[in-house]
Amino acid sequence: MAIEIPCRQLFIDGEWREPVKKNRLPVINPSTEQIIGNIPAATAEDVEIAVDAARRALARSKGRDWASASGAYRAKYLRAIAAKITLRKSELAKLEAIDCGKPLDETAGDINAVARCFEYYEDLAEGLDAKQKTPVPLPMESFKYHVLKEPIGVVGLITPWNYPLLMAAWKAAPALAAGWLLASVTCLELAEVCKEVGLPPGVLNILTGLGPEAGAPLVSHPHVDKYINWKQDHDCCSPNCQAAEWTIFGVFLTNDQICNATSQLLVHESIATEFLDRLVKWCKNIKILDPMEEGCRLGPVVSAGQHEKVMKFISTAKSEGATILCGGARPQHLKKGYFVEPTIITDVTTSMQIWREEVFGPVLCVKTFSTEDEAIELANDTQYGLGAAMISRDLDRCERVTKAFQAGIVWVNCSQPYFSQAPSGGNKRAVVLGVNLGNEQLNTA
Repeated sequence: MAIEIPCRQLFIDGEWREPVKKNRLPVINPSTEQIIGNIPAATAEDVEIAVDAARRALARSKGRDWASASGAYRAKYLRAIAAKITLRKSELAKLEAIDCGKPLDETAGDINAVARCFEYYEDLAEGLDAKQKTPVPLPMESFKYHVLKEPIGVVGLITPWNYPLLMAAWKAAPALAAGWLLASVTCLELAEVCKEVGLPPGVLNILTGLGPEAGAPLVSHPHVDKYINWKQDHDCCSPNCQAAEWTIFGVFLTNDQICNATSQLLVHESIATEFLDRLVKWCKNIKILDPMEEGCRLGPVVSAGQHEKVMKFISTAKSEGATILCGGARPQHLKKGYFVEPTIITDVTTSMQIWREEVFGPVLCVKTFSTEDEAIELANDTQYGLGAAMISRDLDRCERVTKAFQAGIVWVNCSQPYFSQAPSGGNKRAVVLGVNLGNEQLNTA
């Protein structure tokens, strides 16, 4: 049974609104290469209207409608949004699977995480009231001092296509003071949910559009108080009994289209041959199918352009002298769709393009090391520092190495788990991401 893409408009000021220029963008199923729907294409004119709606919402009733409303009042809406998303879990998971190519099991887990995120910030919102006007002890009793927490204002959020609704939730849930978003198919469904629960007009505005036409006007708009974007990663691993499983999970989850995918592997030279043999066996057992099919563990990359880019990375690596240990081609049983076999590349040097740049596809690059110091130096030799993983039976070494890694989040003996309660950030050029999740998110939203 075909999944129908709802025909939506832009969501501005609590209503569906046709783009000023009436343009729309096709939605292509990456498994079939077929157009399955379309979404509105916002431009600078729509950005202007949305920002104006958000600023009016901030000031409405002197802020009492939202900006200066109690935390308990906001929590009521967050609770209602979480409940509606839970009710629509099956539908939303299917929409994300056919939109970006992720296996249905993964998208179902993503939608669960969306609901949990709104529930978590519902609880934090209720606790904000007790923290207002918290007194600060001073050395002189004749003076009194307290802290008043206020929303930063209008927040622009550019969400990625790999976790459309989940990434929107990570920012929208804590930043609902007056945020607005540019996003994808399921983010337009978030707009419908907000409309159903009666979120005040203008508090959340959702636009879909391309970077030059909609994203650029957003980030340069003088009346947007803060904007939030997304970026990249780096990784290091040293095997133990579960190292192969976590390595595979860390690189091939979401078809390796994750900003913090642990897609660069550092493995000690003494175990490299045995460990790589184990990884190759895992790769050959991964079921590559249409994301809607039961048992799918690896779907297509998101678009024809991305497929071409990934295949070009692989061919360039081979021409530069790297070895394609496994994969590197289209699966033979799939003649349509933007599929790439899970690929492992060895004999990589740090000067190769595939090591220096982000592939964003199911490709694992491998280098060996001989000493701990060498591994740390290799891991930190990147302009980005979003995520890393360290896997070893030696917990003292884990502690030592994780402190040395220049990354916003470091997983120990695992890769990729995220929790709404646990904050994470970035390092180096990835520091622009700020802090995501946890109580800390409220202080940056």
